[in-house]
Amino acid sequence: MEAVDTTTIDIHPLWVNTIDYILGMVMWTLIGRSALNLFLPEDSDWFFMKVFVRATNPILRVFGPITPSFLIPLVVPLYVAWFFYLFRFYAMPWLLGYGTMGMLSFSLEGDIARAIYDIFY
Repeated sequence: MEAVDTTTIDIHPLWVNTIDYILGMVMWTLIGRSALNLFLPEDSDWFFMKVFVRATNPILRVFGPITPSFLIPLVVPLYVAWFFYLFRFYAMPWLLGYGTMGMLSFSLEGDIARAIYDIFY
């Protein structure tokens, strides 16, 4: 009997995967901005830093009222990314009626992990 490779795209409806991809990209973009802020200032002329700042500033503005004022600016994008992670990990399965979705069940991360695995193995 042949093993069947089921991906999260096969398991979940398209709209669930689309929402997860969008939330995942926002989360990882916020994490990327924090990582770049370790080495570059926000007003850097480097193209990628400008893209990260321009893409994440509206999100940080929306979360501004619930962001504690004592956080240093370097940590603020990580704090906001944490909300996206919590929503993806806890609220999405609960709203969809799943108990737990399991390891690598996030569509975005699961597909990236599968692509890396396919490249090297």
